[in-house]
Amino acid sequence: MDMLGIDIGGTFTDFVLLRDGRIRIHKALSTPDDPARALLEGVDLIGAPAAIVHGTTVATNALLERRGAPTALVTTAGFGDVLEIGRGDRPILYDLNVARPAPLVPAAWRFELVERMLHDGSVVQPLDTAELARLVDWLGQQPVEAIAICLLHSYANPAHEQKILDALQQAFGGAQGAPRRALFFSASHRVLPEPREYERTSTTVVNAYVSPTLGRYLDRLGPALAGRNVRSIRIMASDGGSMGLATARDLAARATLSGPAGGIVGARYVAARAGFDRIITFDMGGTSTDVALVDHTLPHTSESRVGGLPVRLPSLDIHTVGAGGGSIARVDAGGALRVGPQSAGADPGPACYGRGTLPTVTDANLLLGRLQADHFLGGRMALDVGRAHAAFATLARDLFGTQTAEQDGVLRAALGVLRVANALMERAIRAISVERGDDPRECALVAFGGAGPLHAAYLAGALGMRAVLVPRYPGVLSALGMLAADVTRDSSRALLVTLDTLDAATLTAQIGALADEALTALAADGEGPQRCRIEAVLDLRYAGQSHELTTPVGGWTVGDGAWMVDASADLLATIAERFHTLHERRYGHAMRGRPVEAVTLRVRAVSPRDPVTPMPGDLPLRDAPLAPRATVDASLAGDTPDRQPAPLYERDDLRAGDVIEGPAIVAQLDATTVVPAGWRATVDADLNLVLAVV
Repeated sequence: MDMLGIDIGGTFTDFVLLRDGRIRIHKALSTPDDPARALLEGVDLIGAPAAIVHGTTVATNALLERRGAPTALVTTAGFGDVLEIGRGDRPILYDLNVARPAPLVPAAWRFELVERMLHDGSVVQPLDTAELARLVDWLGQQPVEAIAICLLHSYANPAHEQKILDALQQAFGGAQGAPRRALFFSASHRVLPEPREYERTSTTVVNAYVSPTLGRYLDRLGPALAGRNVRSIRIMASDGGSMGLATARDLAARATLSGPAGGIVGARYVAARAGFDRIITFDMGGTSTDVALVDHTLPHTSESRVGGLPVRLPSLDIHTVGAGGGSIARVDAGGALRVGPQSAGADPGPACYGRGTLPTVTDANLLLGRLQADHFLGGRMALDVGRAHAAFATLARDLFGTQTAEQDGVLRAALGVLRVANALMERAIRAISVERGDDPRECALVAFGGAGPLHAAYLAGALGMRAVLVPRYPGVLSALGMLAADVTRDSSRALLVTLDTLDAATLTAQIGALADEALTALAADGEGPQRCRIEAVLDLRYAGQSHELTTPVGGWTVGDGAWMVDASADLLATIAERFHTLHERRYGHAMRGRPVEAVTLRVRAVSPRDPVTPMPGDLPLRDAPLAPRATVDASLAGDTPDRQPAPLYERDDLRAGDVIEGPAIVAQLDATTVVPAGWRATVDADLNLVLAVV
């Protein structure tokens, strides 16, 4: 079956079509006013497939730009302000003017119910029908589209939440003949049945806030694609899996890191084929850069933040900085050069795109010759060097005054912008490696995104990394990763017990119950249990700690509708030792004599996809040695803006075994790769570029 992966980014919308074993790619400028327009135009141009996997920024942008559905919060009396109080921490310790993100639910739309449960699920204050009637009347008067329901300790006993949900669905569920308008409901015992009131409330509210927006987008997109004979549509989820439209409508918060997750899946897949198991992914797009450390398996977490708000749902552990090709450079009030986080986006875009006037990272790469005006997007989009020069002339005057010759000042400013952007990205890589006890020198840097290969070798050199992998299609790797993504669904349950009070039989029974929930959810998305895999983890901590480490329990394959778990007596001892090892690696010590608490059990059901080959098909043999298409003037040294002659190669000319000595430039439709002096690029069997220090 032919498949199409689509990733909508801030600047470009990327397409990867797998048809008859061959890959075809396409890039188009995104349409921020209506993301579906660029998507449908691309589908019409490249040809409608039988199945589409779509990475969407609709939920993300709704949250970042505060354009989600008007949402009300129903919570326990006394807890209406939990969204504003949060953790009471200071994200920047010495900032006296720190500004916290405004709550998604204003105070006027928070309803406090008189009811109360304890942490063990026992009822202290019952919920009565008069309270429910008062709630229904109140909601009927509020101009809201979504309702988040999050009661104290409902993870231990969801009875009160379910009673409220039943009453609200009867009043506002949109059933035929219902007297009131239809609303969207998000109940915490369905979204996140785990402790920590602030994180659970925030996640439940985020889901209520973004789900109607994503739902409307899918309601428009689904019929449009069905009219083009697309039979299957899946949405990329933040955890590196994909989900059906039914799940995406109900749990849109699972898609807040949709696009970046596809890139990590694609990077891991391509790197594993190339023989690299420990990698750092480096995805530099138009508006931001995403980095992650992959040690054999995808790096999962449940503690992501989007737009400054916690979204405690399974996701890939991604660190993002506001440095991309479209990041705007400026001089701040103190005279320092700043890059980002503001971005020119797709409209107006960098100055060299022909509409913008502000200097960006892309303009800097063009002025230094690392990007070539007539080789961008395979020559289909010419870049305007004059507009880029004019934008940087203004920046150079702000930086250096009028004493510096104009051309010299422009090139110095351009190099300065790239060095500042590289410093921001280097800091991000250190945050997910050095600061967590991992040595980046033991990893290969996998560079992708439209701008990643331009900067990768310079970053790797600064970090002491000796290998860079540039995939065959780096500019559209996120879309390729979506084709390789399994279909997943997660379930969780709060435990809050010490491991020494938990026996293996009880644990495996709980895993089985959660696995059945996850498999049922997969079935709702059209995925049968055949070939499904069950993965279980425990969030563990030492007694007295406030944060946990996710520790693997094991994985099993479903067969004939049933599966078996190893319930041997040493299962818990094995899990405890795994936790001690993880703690020692992360924090430098382990306390093996201290009790270990199991806070949350998490189970993931995985319906695997067939492997995706990254090869473009049979290539014609070359009857002459590899030769550059041209010689261009470019500044490829990291410490001087002086331009020197450098060979320019076309990526489509490369064959397995080819070697390119730096300094050199490799251009292709979806990205440009810089090979600095002292580096050598070798083409592997999958036509990836493997850059190494000579």
